[in-house]
Amino acid sequence: MIDVAVIIVSWNVRDYLGPCLRSVYADFRLSGLRGEVWVVDNASTDGTVAFLHDVFPQVHVIANRENMGFGAANNQGMRAAAAHAPRYYFLLNPDTVVRPGALTHLVSCLAERPHAGIAGARLTYGNGRFQHSAFRFPGIMQLFFDLFPMPPRLYESWLNGRYPRRVYEPDRPPFAVDHPLGATMLVRAAVAEATSGFDESFHMYCEEIDWSWRVQETGWKIYAVPAAEIVHYGGESTRQIPAESVVNLWRSRAQLYRRHRSKLTMKLATWLVTAGMKKKIAKTGDPRLKEAYLDVIEIWKGRK
Repeated sequence: MIDVAVIIVSWNVRDYLGPCLRSVYADFRLSGLRGEVWVVDNASTDGTVAFLHDVFPQVHVIANRENMGFGAANNQGMRAAAAHAPRYYFLLNPDTVVRPGALTHLVSCLAERPHAGIAGARLTYGNGRFQHSAFRFPGIMQLFFDLFPMPPRLYESWLNGRYPRRVYEPDRPPFAVDHPLGATMLVRAAVAEATSGFDESFHMYCEEIDWSWRVQETGWKIYAVPAAEIVHYGGESTRQIPAESVVNLWRSRAQLYRRHRSKLTMKLATWLVTAGMKKKIAKTGDPRLKEAYLDVIEIWKGRK
C-alpha cells in the first residue's frame, strides 16, 4: 500500500519531464508520504521513453504505440497503479514543477474532509504570474467570453467562471469549486473507482470538467488548495498542433454541453459557436485554421 500514486501523461515534452519528476521526488522526501510514479507516454517521438529509462529508472513507464488521449492514458496509469493500493491518485501534467509542501497540503485537504473527493493546487505560470486553477461549470456566458469581445474587467469575474483572486492567497483555507484545471488533481482512490475515472470518449480537453460533474453528482465535493503551489507552464503539447487542437477543444466542448446542459442551452450554444467561428474565419489568413473553424461549426451542428 502507498499513499500517493502519481500519474503523468506525456507526449513530446521530454525536456519538461526531468524538472517535473525531480520536483515530485523532492516533495515525497520532504513530506514523508509513500509514493510512486507512473508515466504514460502517448507515442512520443522525442526520445521520452529512452530518457526515462536512463535517468529515472525508478519510474514505472507505460509506452503506448499510439496517442491514446489524455483521459484514456490517465485511466491506464491509474489501473496500473491500483495494484499498489494507493490512497490517492495524483494526476499531474508533465509541464509542471511541484513546489515544496504541495503534496502535503493536498493530501491534508482530502484527509481532513471525508466528503472531499478531489483537490486541486494553486497554479502559477513559469514567470510566477497568477494562473486560474479552478472554475465554475461552463455555460452560455463563458461562450460569450470565448468567442466575442467583452469588457476587460469582466474576464476575471464569476460571469466568466472565475473565482476571486483573493481566495487563492497562500494563507487562505481550501475552498469548494466546481472543477479544477486538469493540470493537477489529487483524487481519492475510492472516488476514482466509484466513478470509473475519465470518460475516454473525450480525447483531449474537458475530461476533467465531465469527471468533476459526475463526481459531484455522486455527492463528493471538490476543493482548491491555495497553500499547495505548483508551477504550470501550460499547453506545451497542444501548441505543437494548433489547428488540430482547436478542433479537439471545440469537439470536446460540444460533447460536454450535450451531456450536461439542456437541449435549449445546447441550441443557443450552437448558434453562438457558429457565429463566433464565422468571425474567426473572416479574420484568419491561415487555411488550416479556417478549415478547423469550419469543422467546429459542423461538429456543433451534429454533422461531424
